[in-house]
Amino acid sequence: MLDLKNMKKSDFYYELPKELIAQTPIEPRNASRLLCLDRTCGKVGHDRFYNLCNYLKKGDLLVLNDSKVLPARIYGETEDTHSFIEFLLVEQRGNMKWEILCRPGKKARVGRRFVFGGGLLRAVITDVLEDGNRIAEFECDGSFFAALDEIGQMPLPPYITEKLADKNRYQTVYAHETGSSAAPTAGLHFTEEQLADIERSGVNVAYVTLHVGLGTFRPVKEDRVLDHKMHREHYEIGQRTADMINSTKKNGGRVIAVGTTSCRTLESVAAFYGDIRPCSGYTDIFIYPGFEFKVLDGLITNFHLPESTLIMLVSAFAGYENTMNAYKIAVEEKYRFFSFGDAMLIADGI
Repeated sequence: MLDLKNMKKSDFYYELPKELIAQTPIEPRNASRLLCLDRTCGKVGHDRFYNLCNYLKKGDLLVLNDSKVLPARIYGETEDTHSFIEFLLVEQRGNMKWEILCRPGKKARVGRRFVFGGGLLRAVITDVLEDGNRIAEFECDGSFFAALDEIGQMPLPPYITEKLADKNRYQTVYAHETGSSAAPTAGLHFTEEQLADIERSGVNVAYVTLHVGLGTFRPVKEDRVLDHKMHREHYEIGQRTADMINSTKKNGGRVIAVGTTSCRTLESVAAFYGDIRPCSGYTDIFIYPGFEFKVLDGLITNFHLPESTLIMLVSAFAGYENTMNAYKIAVEEKYRFFSFGDAMLIADGI
């Protein structure tokens, strides 16, 4: 039995063979496996993602995160000595100002200038933050984002060591609002054709935006779960999505979040306002066992790292014992794990 007041990060540990960490995306997108977990009784079933519609009902609502990943990793050189530098864009802080991670950090002192893509982008360090991140002010002759798209690389998580052949495979097919430092990976499984089929079946689809931060990959350092501090991320819910969520709940349909980012957006707004309404802001909500969900009836997600805040969120929704047992079965059945891995559907009565 999990002690909710004294949860340890080790409570969320599981053994994962290295070969089960997916290094490349599967083709086609929706050919990935789908583990189905009944959160009521803990029953586990196995299917393929292209059969997702078989588990959805007319009147259900899928809520997807339409954030688009920036090709946020750029390589360049110092303007004065032409020595190597790597920037990773973390968060936009102004028109051309960005919070960045840089390597090697000792080269990025305030006032030092850098050149990327042969001069396509230029930058100067204007501040050093308490956590060691820098503020860089960029210059370019044309569009900043066009230049970034030309010279930047996708900021793949550290556990993916193979080079990505196609940038678009680390984007969802519905990515629209640029701003994430990592992909909302549960959505990577959908094809445009499958989404169209889902809507034709009477299941509605709505979008929120939450720009995924690099904190997604930061490990929980504190042994006691409740001592962990979450990173903040920017979110937005539009009028149409708010209306669709409220009407779905009113009419007895299920609201099913696609990904932990969509989940955190919906539950953040409900916790702050007491209902779902059009709004935007920042959230640092931390969802772990004992959390009372106000919006979610279902969750589609990938398999997450041991001892991560994401497996804690899944455990909060599906139940701790159900979740850890499902992960044990997924390892035994050789599911593919993490960003390019397989998917899990969690709901009642499936």
